[in-house]
Amino acid sequence: MTDPSSSPAAEGEPGRAGLGPRAAAMLVFGSSAAVLVVEIVALRLLAPYLGLTLETSTMVIGIALTAIAFGSWLGGHIADQVDPRRLIGPSLGVSGAVVALTPSVLRTTAEWAPAVLLVIASLTILVPGALLSAVTPFVTKLRLTNLAETGAVVGRLSGVGTVGAIVGTVLTGFVLVSRLPVSAILLGLGALLVAGSAWVEWRTRGWRGTPALTLVVLAGGLGVTVAPGGCDVETKYHCARVVADSAGGDGRTLVLDGLRHSYVDVDDPTRLKFEYVRAIASAVDAAFPRGAPLAAHHLGGGGLTLPRYLAATRPGTRSLVSEIDGGVVGINRERLGLPSQAGIGVRVEDGRLGLRRLDTGSRDLVVGDAFGGVSVPWHLTTVEAMTDVRRVLVEDGLYVANLIDHGGMDFARAEVATLGETFEHVAVLGEPADIGQGPTAGSRGGNLVVLASDRPLDLRATQKELDARQTGWKITTGGDLGSWTGDAPPLTDDHAPVDQLLQPHGPQTGE
Repeated sequence: MTDPSSSPAAEGEPGRAGLGPRAAAMLVFGSSAAVLVVEIVALRLLAPYLGLTLETSTMVIGIALTAIAFGSWLGGHIADQVDPRRLIGPSLGVSGAVVALTPSVLRTTAEWAPAVLLVIASLTILVPGALLSAVTPFVTKLRLTNLAETGAVVGRLSGVGTVGAIVGTVLTGFVLVSRLPVSAILLGLGALLVAGSAWVEWRTRGWRGTPALTLVVLAGGLGVTVAPGGCDVETKYHCARVVADSAGGDGRTLVLDGLRHSYVDVDDPTRLKFEYVRAIASAVDAAFPRGAPLAAHHLGGGGLTLPRYLAATRPGTRSLVSEIDGGVVGINRERLGLPSQAGIGVRVEDGRLGLRRLDTGSRDLVVGDAFGGVSVPWHLTTVEAMTDVRRVLVEDGLYVANLIDHGGMDFARAEVATLGETFEHVAVLGEPADIGQGPTAGSRGGNLVVLASDRPLDLRATQKELDARQTGWKITTGGDLGSWTGDAPPLTDDHAPVDQLLQPHGPQTGE
């Protein structure tokens, strides 16, 4: 038995129920793509408030999958009870309105009611995700006009939906995020969904409710313009702001996703504000003759504070930086006054891949200062990564890395154990309260700086430099360091649970 209202003859006539194979495929493809766009963009929208961590990513993916499962199940159930022709348009329209309002709602909530941010964030993913996922069973129900075609129809629409999800993922990751602000992506998607709702209603029922949803989309656009939490620049990876020094002068702080990553004094590159940066500079100045030029490589760029410092204090130094975010590189040139002739070269690349491009024994110094959200990217912490660092260093070269940890300092201890597998000499610089005797020491947490080399470290000269810069930091090495590291396992490419080892509490910074 067939339904004459869904026959090809009914297609193309406003107010009637036609939904041919092309229209069905378009709806399933578009709604499936939209779900993945919302999921990926939600990660970026929440990063300034929750951090770009494995836990945040897992939460967003879990909520999106829950929305897909719930929407598919409930949509199929309702499609058997209610004429699907009455449901497709409203599902697209309401989801479009929610998507368009999401940037202003989330940013306002984060500013005025952060305690309920997770609840609101979950709803902004669940509601449109479930409604859009329900479109596929609605459309499938309309296309199932003959039991003999059940397998073909269900299989075809399922495949189309999967292709739509793939296209939505690739389009967002490779095109949209690199070219448009997050708010513009969501507003544009919301508008497309409302337009799709109007098209479906025109084809099937001549519904007149779409203008109201259009007004909601417009309200969302206006809301974004006044909502708090905006960025100076939305890069591929970060919501970035440059904050002028309140004390005056030409000092500027680079803030990425709400975290202070770098402080730069454009007029005086030797002015180092963050304690851990002063600690790194102290270690470098103690390890190499003062004023001598170096060949240095930097894993992570931020505001390029250390490369600027080396260029100012060691004329002739060649610093090569691996910075994965081209937008941050642009900020350095446009907002942080990076000189074009400073002996600083920047490659927009992943730090691990950048190491592979370097010649063996080509660097006196390697500085590890890359952060993704609140943690060092795991693939820059492993024995294999440190082996590559050791390969590019000269025989008496130095590796200096900035680490952030809290609580039991499990990650920091694991990274020290990892470096002990690769280098003969390892030392940790930090607040005395952060490094004590035994694996349970270090309850406050924050930044630590770890040194590693195959030559003995000049600890006395390093401590003298630390004291001269008034850091209050001390050096731990030898037996005391071994006692603090305890039974922490080295990190490897096969097992490096960096996010799980970290215990984030309080404000964090990373250059």
